[in-house]
Amino acid sequence: MRKIGLLVAGVAALGMALGQANVIKIATQSPLSGPQAALGEQIKLGAELAIEEAKAKFKALGFDLVLVPYDDQANPDVGVANANRIINDPDILGVVGHLNSGVAIPSSEVYARVNLVMVSPANTNPRVTDRRLPNVNRICGRDDVQGPVGAEYAFNNLKVKNVFVIHDKTAYGQGLAEEFKKRLEALGGKAVAFVGTEETSNFVPIINQIRGARPVPELIYFGGIYSQIGPFVKQLRERGVKTRLMGGDGLDASEFVRLAGKENAAGTFYTTVAGPVSAFPKARAVAQRFKQKFGKDMEGFGIYAYDAANVILAGLEAAIKAAGGKKPTREQVAQAVRQVKMEGLTGTIEFDDKGDNKKAKYFVMQVASTGNWADNKLIRVIEMAAPGAK
Repeated sequence: MRKIGLLVAGVAALGMALGQANVIKIATQSPLSGPQAALGEQIKLGAELAIEEAKAKFKALGFDLVLVPYDDQANPDVGVANANRIINDPDILGVVGHLNSGVAIPSSEVYARVNLVMVSPANTNPRVTDRRLPNVNRICGRDDVQGPVGAEYAFNNLKVKNVFVIHDKTAYGQGLAEEFKKRLEALGGKAVAFVGTEETSNFVPIINQIRGARPVPELIYFGGIYSQIGPFVKQLRERGVKTRLMGGDGLDASEFVRLAGKENAAGTFYTTVAGPVSAFPKARAVAQRFKQKFGKDMEGFGIYAYDAANVILAGLEAAIKAAGGKKPTREQVAQAVRQVKMEGLTGTIEFDDKGDNKKAKYFVMQVASTGNWADNKLIRVIEMAAPGAK
């Protein structure tokens, strides 16, 4: 009996190592719980819709396509723990994620150990691709472009010279704020303060710093996420500070209005690497299907996650055909994804030698007074090549 038990255990272990011949899984990693879940859920649902729509095609190729969502809680330790679970499931051949660069950077190094491809719809820190990992790609832009885009609009269009700069001490928020500050000062402006905070509820000390800053700031720039910026703006306005505010794509969530209050949020400027549905004519029909399926409006990172999943699916299809119809290896999929050139909802997607999209779009937006995120004003769209692209 003991020998039979050992034999069964050995067969089970072998099955886990080899996976299921006719099953292909794609994982998502994003915060599905906690204060950043609104953006994280958009990533999961955008990928889910793309995978649901591709199931019939892959069934015809002989494979069952399965989505495996992981909640990284916007926490690097959780992301890495999930990444280790992901690489130990041999049927997972691609990852759509993450939301937070500080989670994506260490998690992607785990994926790299087994050549598991990752396509990010949201990670903007330059280090994500500057490490030149062959399995890591992104379809969105970078903070070393996004930050300067915000600074140039503030200086040239809002005619702002003195800015109070805040960041959330993360790889994303601090990196974005540093790039904004660098470009602002190169243009002749001044960061009257550069303050990092992990505070999420009591912003009175920072508000007092803003009131006492000299020269008087004409703009507050906050590199961070809506879950922190929303309560900050609410307290700022409640204390009578009317200084204009600007943020980055971490502010790009309808939850910002709920947290800040409709009147407090109105007029806020933000840059984003994931434009709204209105910026992409081909996204309108997909957004309707998204609403019908999930009962929620499709926002920017939902659109980009849909495209990121379809990039992986295109690479998978090419790798299957190159393997004579057999299930490809992770390395074969990673190589095929890097070679993908396709027209997505967001435009042409084609990767350079680092894994950056050869040309990415950047959007300058302003929060509407209606409280409806879809009504936000699209001020400017800029398409630029990634720095150092070849």
